[in-house]
Amino acid sequence: MTHTFAVSFDYRCPFARNAQEAVVAGVREGRDWDVRYLAFSLDQVHVPEEEPPVWERPPGERGSGVAALEWGIAVRDTFPEHFLDAHWALFAARHDHGLKLGHVEVVRDAVATSGVDVDAVAAEVASGRPLKTLAEEHTEAVKRWAMFGVPTFCLDDDRAVFVRVMERNRPEDIDAVIDLFPFERLNEYKFTRIPR
Repeated sequence: MTHTFAVSFDYRCPFARNAQEAVVAGVREGRDWDVRYLAFSLDQVHVPEEEPPVWERPPGERGSGVAALEWGIAVRDTFPEHFLDAHWALFAARHDHGLKLGHVEVVRDAVATSGVDVDAVAAEVASGRPLKTLAEEHTEAVKRWAMFGVPTFCLDDDRAVFVRVMERNRPEDIDAVIDLFPFERLNEYKFTRIPR
């Protein structure tokens, strides 16, 4: 049975990284998942209501995570055969190498490791389409699923769940998330201590 779901990401969040790596690993292992990778801006979440959204601001005033989201969206939508590698590399730039995603050269270098034509990706980002897509996806996520953070797993029937998986690259953790979707009476399930 195919499991169809969306999962949100912002490259700066370590929990989004854990979930996304598990999803990517599961897809690469051939799990029967139909996944939509949904961009969500944590910068926008922290914008006061009376201020303009990040996607209406000049590039230097959008926040430290928007450029990486634009580049990720550009690869996802224009060069999908490179997306999973670029997606993984953007998370690695931040969480393995401690680099600042607010610097376009850092984002560009990370995306380049996927083998994609980075000049073509840069041209797509410059077109403004990825920024418009970010605005649309973020707005849809808030309105449709009441999304407040990443990673959030979403079903087409408007159910969504915010999940923090604690370890990287474990597709079986995503299987567990999917298995819990039918259990709607469960609203919060959080260990008071994480055994290590």
